[in-house]
Amino acid sequence: MDSIRIQGGIALQGKVRVQGSKNASLPVLAATLLVGDSSFIRNCPRIADVHAMVCLLKSLGCTVRWQETGIVVDSSQVRRGEMSGEAVAGMRSSLCLLGALIGRCGEAVMEYPGGCVIGRRPIDMHLCALEQMGVEFHRETDKLRACAAKLHGACIRLPFPSVGATENVVLAGVMAEGETVLEGAALEPEIVSLCRYLSDCGAFIQGAGSSRIVIHGGRRLWGTEFCVPSDRIVAGTYLFGCLGAGGSILLEGAPREEMGAVLETAERMGGHICTSPEGIYVQAPGTLRPICLSTAPHPGFPTDLQSVVLAAETRGAGCTCIEETIFENRFRIVEELEKMGACIRRRDSRRVVVQGVEKLQGAEVEAKELRGGAALAVAGLMAQGETLIGGYPYICRGYENIGRDLRELGARVASV
Repeated sequence: MDSIRIQGGIALQGKVRVQGSKNASLPVLAATLLVGDSSFIRNCPRIADVHAMVCLLKSLGCTVRWQETGIVVDSSQVRRGEMSGEAVAGMRSSLCLLGALIGRCGEAVMEYPGGCVIGRRPIDMHLCALEQMGVEFHRETDKLRACAAKLHGACIRLPFPSVGATENVVLAGVMAEGETVLEGAALEPEIVSLCRYLSDCGAFIQGAGSSRIVIHGGRRLWGTEFCVPSDRIVAGTYLFGCLGAGGSILLEGAPREEMGAVLETAERMGGHICTSPEGIYVQAPGTLRPICLSTAPHPGFPTDLQSVVLAAETRGAGCTCIEETIFENRFRIVEELEKMGACIRRRDSRRVVVQGVEKLQGAEVEAKELRGGAALAVAGLMAQGETLIGGYPYICRGYENIGRDLRELGARVASV
């Protein structure tokens, strides 16, 4: 499937189960390399990025098999640290395999990671942190080689709370000799999930979820059963989709405890939000209120949902100001929304002003990256007439089946 077709103008109603988290499952799958045993990862989403990670794990010598409720990974036969170039080039999250492979094999060879084109996202922070733990890097034209005769603990301070760099330090740190102290660590829930999985495997990690993480390395690890939490970004996509299209929905299993800034933003936009052990209930307002929004590392508003809010506010009652502080190229959706009649003015590469319009008109648009593609689906729900969204494979990187989920909420969506 290359495209999805949406017939807009229908308010959303009903309930949908939120899938397992993309951003939590990928580092946990990378961490299975460290245990040299079999782990059962429940609630792992069947998305393109996970399938690419599975291919990488198999190429490294893992035995991987899907079951109805999750995925079993046996890493007992892993002997080498060279990754397949094709999967690496298409998936940024393959970078978290760097710390895992060095920890397991003492070496790693990989092509420079790819993924969505939303900014530079340099890897120097990862390399600098790992070098402090005894890793030597050799940069080649198309490959990065790493080796470590013996990993050792270190005191590391990150200049920015990078999720990926935090994950790599944790993954390498559990296999290093001695204690690793990481200051300036990312606070994202996905870091907590990774540390929880490793702790279940026998690692000793303190401070997960805070800016200071202490890893006591060199302990023997074993396989375990672990459940991936629900995806807060998918839940947020459908939440803001309901606010834009109208209606009322229940997001079953949504991780409400991880979504404070998202729920607060939804309420500022006029949404009625109610949380319970069952999930999050969302009721759209008659008219969306304009807001000022700035993205920030967790617990701030996630950059992955900025474009979805932008799409929803194209029909807000007034001017919405959005500032992107994480990535410098995350407004690629603007031109596509303008094809649908949106009124958006760029102040600079980091800030836009959205003037709400009375209606959007369905159009033929193109997804250029994962989250922008999901935001175009939200715009399609809001628009009059038919919207055809190309670049559907981008959306599949993070959503199991966005068409199926939206149909469960009453939307008219078809794959092309």
